[in-house]
Amino acid sequence: MPVPSQLRKLSVGAFFGLLLAVGLVLVRDYGVSWDEPNNHLNGLVNLKYVASLVLSAEQMTRFPAAATTPDIRNFPDAHHGPLFEISAILLSYLFTDHDSRSYYLMRHSLVFSVFVLGVWAVYQLGRHRFRDWRWGLLGAALLVLSPRFFAEAFYNGKDIVYMAFFTLAMLTLARLLARPTPGRALLHGLATALVVDIRVQGLQLGLFTLLGLLLEVSFTDAAAVSRRPFWQVAAVYLAAAAVGIVAGWPYLWAWSVPELLGVASHAVRYPWGFTNFYLGRHLLSIQLPWHYIPVWMLVTIPVPYSLAAGAGLLSGLRRVWQQGLRPCLGTAAGRLDLLLALWLLAPLLVVTTSRVVVYEGWRHLYYIYPALLLWAVRGIRALVLVARQRSALRVVARTALGLAALETAHTAVRMTQLHPHANVYFSFLPGATAERLFERDYWCLAYRQGLEWMLAHDSAPTLTVNAFWHYPLYNNTLILKPEQRARLRYTPDSTARYYLAGYRWHPQSYLDSLGPEVHTIRAGGVKVLSVFRQQPGAPTRNVRPPANSIDPHTVSPAPRLW
Repeated sequence: MPVPSQLRKLSVGAFFGLLLAVGLVLVRDYGVSWDEPNNHLNGLVNLKYVASLVLSAEQMTRFPAAATTPDIRNFPDAHHGPLFEISAILLSYLFTDHDSRSYYLMRHSLVFSVFVLGVWAVYQLGRHRFRDWRWGLLGAALLVLSPRFFAEAFYNGKDIVYMAFFTLAMLTLARLLARPTPGRALLHGLATALVVDIRVQGLQLGLFTLLGLLLEVSFTDAAAVSRRPFWQVAAVYLAAAAVGIVAGWPYLWAWSVPELLGVASHAVRYPWGFTNFYLGRHLLSIQLPWHYIPVWMLVTIPVPYSLAAGAGLLSGLRRVWQQGLRPCLGTAAGRLDLLLALWLLAPLLVVTTSRVVVYEGWRHLYYIYPALLLWAVRGIRALVLVARQRSALRVVARTALGLAALETAHTAVRMTQLHPHANVYFSFLPGATAERLFERDYWCLAYRQGLEWMLAHDSAPTLTVNAFWHYPLYNNTLILKPEQRARLRYTPDSTARYYLAGYRWHPQSYLDSLGPEVHTIRAGGVKVLSVFRQQPGAPTRNVRPPANSIDPHTVSPAPRLW
């Protein structure tokens, strides 16, 4: 029988080893999402600027990509944090054959690796808060068994990467508050810089940190601990964060540190010109109701997790009600609970009460999900305690735990059934209802499977294909094998042999004038892509999204790379 420490090492090692192995097997199954080529370009823009600082104009001509890469001062998305994209490009340059397929497989592997790091941070935070590695491992498992998050962990280099590094920074903050030392302050400052260099909204970590230190100063026994080190570590933290942010963000070199304020303002009010399909209506970002984010969370998070998180928050409120706020904050666990509650609720409050621009579900708030899961663990822990007591509620608690376990197992089964389209997972909505009310494959990943089906079922040496948006077609050819890409030709008119029809901004069915629907991709009852074989000369009516969903600034000529 293993001793407890051996059991912990075996269990944790097996969990993360299996997670990495599964990722290694599945990484080749996903398409290229809508944003990835532009994110890649952002990395190139920043690398070009860095290279221009150390290389002469003559030396720069040796790099063909430099001529076609925009200048950092003229690139409209240069204000997006580039650190992850720069890392992906450098690793690809070192370890791949420079083909687009190799690059995106490398990039997807890197996104998943960062996700695993975030899962580990959730484990460590749970272990730290609940003083038991098993509760930490439960929180990590719930994150893995979250269908949308697991699917996006292979290609969402924005929100998933930001979530993972934000969680890591919250872990370094918890360690700093447990033992405030200059070394830990330095580490947490660098972790904060890493988050900000992914997304500028990471600056809120500074508020969490200063609040945490203030709580430690206010509620730690002054006779036992001098308050002076807290202000020293605060200074070390701020200095490390400031230096790290500037060092990892070439955009700030090109301008100035005060530009960060303008970047933050632009990021919050990002001029996104498309519409969101929400509750059966096409709405601009400025038209979204306050309940947009809460409803999206409700229908995409597994039901047991949401209920358990609610139970955990109620358990925390009950403790405050019984003992009082000051006694609760007098303990390290109580102060950490406050930070975890703010991590979850403060961003929600800001978004629901202001005109912050959000779109495509609640992906911009993915970074609060680990906090929700930690509160879910708190709720499960409370139910377990009730289930062990001799009280009238024992049966209720055991029943609730049993049902939650069954539904979580059902979620795991659904993840395998949805693969590789778990990004359209809806927790309890029937497929027809989800199609009628909510956006579906807004990443446009299913186009890869549509193209692969065409290539496998049509032996013609050249296949012509059309779609309303050429971006998803082009993006998803980038991860195909070179010989497959060579057979495809984009033909932006009705002479194309095939028409690939996605359902982003287009919830209604397509007209029969496109020709017969020869292939359909469904995920959990939700139709995400249709392949039509067009009749020669047939009109392509009713294939456009509503007029107000088109951002004219993003429309460009069809690519000539096929």
